[in-house]
Amino acid sequence: MTTAYTTHARFPEHDLPSHPEHAGRIRAVWQALDQAGLTQRMQTGTVEQVTDEQILSVHTPEYLTLLKRLEHLTSTARIDSDTYVTPTSVEVARYAAGAAVGCVDAVLSGRADNALAAVRPPGHHAEPGTAMGFCLLGNIAIAARHAQRAYGVERVMILDYDVHHGNGTEAMFYDDPSVLFISLHQGKNSFGGRFYPGTGMIQDIGKGKGIGSTINIPLSPGHGDASYAALFEQVVIPAAQRFRPQLILVSAGFDAHWLDPLAGIRLSLTGYAALTQTLIQLAQELCSGRIVFVMEGGYNLDALSHGVANIARLLLGDANIADPLGMPTRSDSPDIAPVIKQLRALHTL
Repeated sequence: MTTAYTTHARFPEHDLPSHPEHAGRIRAVWQALDQAGLTQRMQTGTVEQVTDEQILSVHTPEYLTLLKRLEHLTSTARIDSDTYVTPTSVEVARYAAGAAVGCVDAVLSGRADNALAAVRPPGHHAEPGTAMGFCLLGNIAIAARHAQRAYGVERVMILDYDVHHGNGTEAMFYDDPSVLFISLHQGKNSFGGRFYPGTGMIQDIGKGKGIGSTINIPLSPGHGDASYAALFEQVVIPAAQRFRPQLILVSAGFDAHWLDPLAGIRLSLTGYAALTQTLIQLAQELCSGRIVFVMEGGYNLDALSHGVANIARLLLGDANIADPLGMPTRSDSPDIAPVIKQLRALHTL
């Protein structure tokens, strides 16, 4: 099994030490991959910055103009309360999206069976016309459009298991039947209000020709491994089998881990690995194993770094994963059956 791996030495340049999305995240991932002997087992690819044309495949011309202005910053600035830019952040973001594109190239050209992109800044909150939620460019969305335009791929499935709804990715494909977007995310906070970014309602299923090609799975705090396994078995897998993607892209966020400080979902690393293995098997069944994982969120460094390392292990065909963090301290979980029943009825699964 050949696994392509892309990352870039400049990713730590985008940094605000007091911010949850800081340079230590990628350094922790690099260290975990190196210490486990995984980096040298993967096929490391050269990463190029995405072009203006590739950015415009999912972003607006007005937003590209703003990004070009931001390239002339002389100090760190805020786009909004959550999202910062340094003088080199736009260049770094172009490399992050380029790493995702490079993985798609490796898989669709036949140089690799599957691929992993360890990137930052993340991308799934960046909307067509604005940065948002720590994200500057829609990394996985740009990679999906590249697959379609450069290789003629007709059907791409994007599965997003970051704990936050992938609002940006959704917006880019909401009316597009050629992309099946499935997002499993926390939908409410512990007080019952909407969880960031406040989007991704279960009734949001696409529009126009894209009706039915968006599947949102918002979850209350407390759901964990068993709930996610049931959702994959009864919703994700049937939806994918009906869609029959020619390529599967995964927005791999590890902030749904029970130790993450920003959320309330209780996945373990073992549970995450089970989801990853299911997606790899699904790709083998539906699209000759063509699957690419692109790193998104995750703000407990141990959960993030071990989680990404486990993706590498499973892509390489290893039987064993590492879970030094164990199970959540609480084992109770909300009932997932009503959510599954509603999703299956809504999407006629």
